[in-house]
Amino acid sequence: MEQKKLLVKLEKAGVHRSSKWLVRGISFEINQGQIVTLIGPNGSGKTTTAKMILNILNADEGLVTGNANKMAYVPQKISIDWTMPLRVIDFMKLTSNLNNTQVNESLTMTGVDKLLYNQINSLSGGEFQRVLIARAIAKKPELLVLDEPVQGVDFNGEIALYNLIKEISVSLNCGILLISHDMHFVMSTTNHVICLNGHICCSGTPGSVVKNPEYIKLFGEHNSETLSYYQHNHDHSHNHDGSVAD
Repeated sequence: MEQKKLLVKLEKAGVHRSSKWLVRGISFEINQGQIVTLIGPNGSGKTTTAKMILNILNADEGLVTGNANKMAYVPQKISIDWTMPLRVIDFMKLTSNLNNTQVNESLTMTGVDKLLYNQINSLSGGEFQRVLIARAIAKKPELLVLDEPVQGVDFNGEIALYNLIKEISVSLNCGILLISHDMHFVMSTTNHVICLNGHICCSGTPGSVVKNPEYIKLFGEHNSETLSYYQHNHDHSHNHDGSVAD
């Protein structure tokens, strides 16, 4: 079996701010071609952990080491003046030195190449998320960090976006850190799940995590039973629009 490149490794890493540990004792790694999902309630340290990996925040204890040549980040929130006329092509090039080939290739990969000259403020939630992801993958990163990438997207759009994330991992052979507050469709996408609540409560395959007492304590037994049932019965795949594939 081919050895996958280690992209980032955290060893007992923590961030301390205003006399409080935001996260502490965080240890895990992400390898090439692997999708790792961070889950946990609001304020559990998911984004803080991602920012350590991206070198936006320095660890106050422990180690964060990485071998990824390029990293890209789609934040949970992005501030845009929606009254300003801004086309997709302009937005793609706003802070990145991208050429037209890179723009077209990444928009094609995310299925929104036909929106190239559309105004950003005319896009649906799902379309805008696809443009954000296209912008992040345009320079073909080895590690892609996605913070709540399906927010503001409807049910079928969520399925389609998670399918897209899986396709990107395969197409670019990149590692992906996916941040989510739930696991309903992450279940069929992720290789490894880490449940955070200021520290790592539990980690492992999606199926093992939803049965873990620490996960059940955080999210409730009903949630665990629903997800276990979903994983057991979800033996089909979906098209981009969320419909079941033949």
